[in-house]
Amino acid sequence: MSYPKAMRHALAVLVLLSGPVLAAEPIVGRASVTDGDTVVIRSTRVRLHGIDAPESAQLCQDAAGKSYRCGQGAALALARQIGEAIISCEPRDTDRYGRTVAICRKGDEDLNAWMASQGYATAYQRYSRDYVGVETTARALKRGLWAGTFDPPSDWRRAKRAGGVETRPEMEKLPAAAPAPVQTACAIKGKISRKGDKIYHLPGTRDYDRTVITTGSGERMFCSEDEAKAAGWRGARG
Repeated sequence: MSYPKAMRHALAVLVLLSGPVLAAEPIVGRASVTDGDTVVIRSTRVRLHGIDAPESAQLCQDAAGKSYRCGQGAALALARQIGEAIISCEPRDTDRYGRTVAICRKGDEDLNAWMASQGYATAYQRYSRDYVGVETTARALKRGLWAGTFDPPSDWRRAKRAGGVETRPEMEKLPAAAPAPVQTACAIKGKISRKGDKIYHLPGTRDYDRTVITTGSGERMFCSEDEAKAAGWRGARG
C-alpha cells in the first residue's frame, strides 16, 4: 500500500518517538580525583551517583575518639583504588551546573559501590537508594567512617552554611570552588624549601593547591605519610 508523503513523514516521526531513547555515551579515560565522590576525566567533572563522601575539610572521629581528616582519607582511597586505570562513567543525570552525575567503573567494578562498601562514603538517599545495601554491610562491619563517629556529609555542609561558610552539596558544588584534582594514587606532595627543608603537603591542606613539585630538584610525590616520613620529609605546619 502506498501512503501519501505527509503520512509517511508522520509515521517516521512516530517510530522515532516510540523507540528507545539513546543513552548518553559513557565518559571514558584516566581520572583525576577531586574528592571522595568527584572525579575529572578529560576536563569533564563527574559526580559519583548515589553516594556522598565527607568534604575535604571535614573531620571525623575514629574508634578511639581521635579526630582525623576523613574527607582527605576518602579522596586518597578513591585515588588509590583507581590508580592509573582507565575508568568508564555511565551518565545518569546532570546537575544544575551542567556536571555529569554517573556510575563509574574500573573494569567490572562499580567504584560508587566500592566507596560505600568500604565505608569511605555514605549512601546518598536524598537522590538514590542504589547503595543502601552496601552501606548497611559497611556499617555492620564497622568499616571506614563507621568504625568511629562522624556527621553525615550533608549535615556537615548544612552546619557550615548556617555558620556562613560556603559549602558544596551534591547538586550545588560549583566547579570553580572544587579543590585541585588528585592526579594519581600517590597524591602527597614532597616539597623542598629554599632552606633545604623537606616538607610534605596533604590534599586539602592550606598550601597544597599552590605547591608545585619539581622532580629534577629532588622533590617527589608520596603515597602515604609513613612513606614521606621514612624518606626524611615532615608534615607542613598549619
